[in-house]
Amino acid sequence: MGIRDTLYQIDGQGYGTYRQIRGIHRLDEFQLSVDKVQVDPYAPASLMRVILPSGVVDLPNELIDDPAGRVATSDFLTRRFAQAIRKGSSVSIGTPGQQVLQRSSVVIGQNTVEARIAVDLPAAGRRIRGRQAAQILTEELPHIVANSLKFQHLNAQALADHVSLYRDQEYLRGVLAANRLVGFVGDGSILPRRSGDSDTPLADEAVPFFAPETLRVSFQLPSGRTVTGMGIHEGVTVIVGGGYHGKSTLLSALSRGVYPHISGDGREWVITRADAVNIRAEDGRAVTGVDISPYISGLPSGADTTSFSTTNASGSTSQAANLVEALEAGATALLIDEDTSATNFMIRDDRMKQLVAAEKEPITPFIDRVRPLLTERGVSTALV
Repeated sequence: MGIRDTLYQIDGQGYGTYRQIRGIHRLDEFQLSVDKVQVDPYAPASLMRVILPSGVVDLPNELIDDPAGRVATSDFLTRRFAQAIRKGSSVSIGTPGQQVLQRSSVVIGQNTVEARIAVDLPAAGRRIRGRQAAQILTEELPHIVANSLKFQHLNAQALADHVSLYRDQEYLRGVLAANRLVGFVGDGSILPRRSGDSDTPLADEAVPFFAPETLRVSFQLPSGRTVTGMGIHEGVTVIVGGGYHGKSTLLSALSRGVYPHISGDGREWVITRADAVNIRAEDGRAVTGVDISPYISGLPSGADTTSFSTTNASGSTSQAANLVEALEAGATALLIDEDTSATNFMIRDDRMKQLVAAEKEPITPFIDRVRPLLTERGVSTALV
């Protein structure tokens, strides 16, 4: 019995009867694997997989013959699948943001392409609406699959450009260290975002970024294109300027530059080393067993800072913990904005040193450690 017949048969029964559709079903040119069925209409959606043979998808080999190509193609297919779902549909897939990432939502295997989706199975109260579920799974879903996963229905040029851009971005990221750079900001980049709660680019009012001549570098990319922009060199870089001059916006773009971005984002050519980490104070975070003694020692509470633990860190102890954790994870570049830092962790000026003797001050400020981090650990810092 096919899934349509099963759904028609259980129409109107108690919601738990949906469990009967669990398993693998044949639909048109693909298989539908119903892996987990929600227990009631208000539970998280049912989890399913659409499995197509590679020959049905028919992706050109030159797009998926390397890991970068598969990542970019998987990202592209996920975006197209999300776009093919009509508004108000019960079908959903993890919708990507501005970054191009390795996805588990669409997996390109050796012999298959698999889309992992969620479906809210319909109900009337707690009774199954089997006929509506059949329409979703046997009519609506095949239409989505055909228009988003089969190469013949895709914009071939858009897919090729998506893959090419990703490969170029990852190539540039890979040569930063050899060029003694921490990051790169391409000429013409649009760094401001539309709003504080949006990751999309600011539209008409944005001023494109252009590199100062003294910091301009160029790269020839595998696609044949050349990009020119500002190189953030290894060492200690301090970014200064007045209020609302874009300092934090630049640092935020560099922080997000550890990920490739889609065309049109404005930050396609903001490329940062993959192991760069944004360090900030996080009042109230929990810390467990972190050696923050290079920065903080002799706390009034008597806490052991060589293995510091707390459920409610202060600004300075949280920033120290974040920094040490980043170093232990292998970071070679630290990105720091003074606006989100604990001032007493960052600096002690001469007057404070005169007022408070060194032996009475438990904090060794970051400014005293920034050079040793570079000379002894090879860790660069870019500070706003």
